[in-house]
Amino acid sequence: MSAAPTARRQPTQERAKARVERILAAASELIAETGSDTVRMTEVAARAGIPIGSLYQYFPDKAAILRLLAMRFMERVREGLHVGLQGIDSGDEALARIDSILENYYATFLNEPVVRDVWSGTQSDKALQALDIEDSRENGQLVFNALKPLVRKRDHARFEAACFLLMQLSGAAVRLAIAVERKEGDRLIAEYRRMMRSELRTFLGGDGA
Repeated sequence: MSAAPTARRQPTQERAKARVERILAAASELIAETGSDTVRMTEVAARAGIPIGSLYQYFPDKAAILRLLAMRFMERVREGLHVGLQGIDSGDEALARIDSILENYYATFLNEPVVRDVWSGTQSDKALQALDIEDSRENGQLVFNALKPLVRKRDHARFEAACFLLMQLSGAAVRLAIAVERKEGDRLIAEYRRMMRSELRTFLGGDGA
């Protein structure tokens, strides 16, 4: 994953790493309570129990904190994707696993307001937008590598492109779903899941059950 500007000072010692974790935990608590728009750096420092000057040593502004929280979430999603794609040996199983992974991804946004708020709050961040594309590329590569033994070799180039595109579209679909009323959002995700299964089925076969 490519680096995006987040912190002024990268912690190397355990004490410094622990301080950064306190900052992130404090920011997450405050975002959960009031939303990221109203959180102030002074509040983060107070909640973390550190001087404001120390906070600025690690994070130049609130946007940098939000970026790092978003990057942590991306890493968490990638790990879940890696685990969820292990040991697939049929097209039907692949379709079911991918469908379940998307369902869980959507559920995370619904159930964790901090994730939802942080992601919404960073959509105007150009550095994070670039990172989001790279994240989709890497996630797409994970899917491609896991499933390409089930795909005809002559279709590998198309399948690799499709995996990249589907990972990017999955993020866009979920962000749209959480931006509208829950009932409509659920319908949008259900429809997107059908679209994704249909596309993958052209490469993998199976009945998509």
